[in-house]
Amino acid sequence: MKYFLLLSFSFIFLFCNTQKVRPKINSGLNVVELPAQESWNTTISFTDSGKIQAIMKVGHLRMFSKRQETLIDGYQHVDFYNPSEKKTTTLTSLRGRVDDATKDLYAFENVVAVNDSGMKLESEMLMWRNKDQKIVTDKFVTITTPTEKIQGYGFESDQHLQNYKIYKIIYVTTSDSLR
Repeated sequence: MKYFLLLSFSFIFLFCNTQKVRPKINSGLNVVELPAQESWNTTISFTDSGKIQAIMKVGHLRMFSKRQETLIDGYQHVDFYNPSEKKTTTLTSLRGRVDDATKDLYAFENVVAVNDSGMKLESEMLMWRNKDQKIVTDKFVTITTPTEKIQGYGFESDQHLQNYKIYKIIYVTTSDSLR
């Protein structure tokens, strides 16, 4: 038994090493590019003086403090509200970005905005400008209403899609052609 204990302690001392084990560090990893916050299936409310302006639901959100931007992946669904807090417009897309300095919202890929009057706007990119609360793009757009369909390049509207203009119209058809 004495030899067994001596042999056991010998093995312990033999295999124990005082040298500290250091983990491998990925030198290619840039810590500056890691998000400060990250969340999934998130709902964000935008308010002004206690009144709801918009409610945004996103699939995957990554906030970058140093770059002052928030990236959105998975899906983006934004409901815009009028001053009476009635929902007037819904915007959806597959990706998005928020400029945290200006609070401008960008929507990318399969962007669709629909207002409560039945007007539908489709594009590959839209921007909601916070300073004047307008929806704008210089990309191709398709607008479909109950009475017409318009396609063109460049678009500007209020966030409720009630007063809009297309800068370069290339196609217009009326309700008779839509039936």
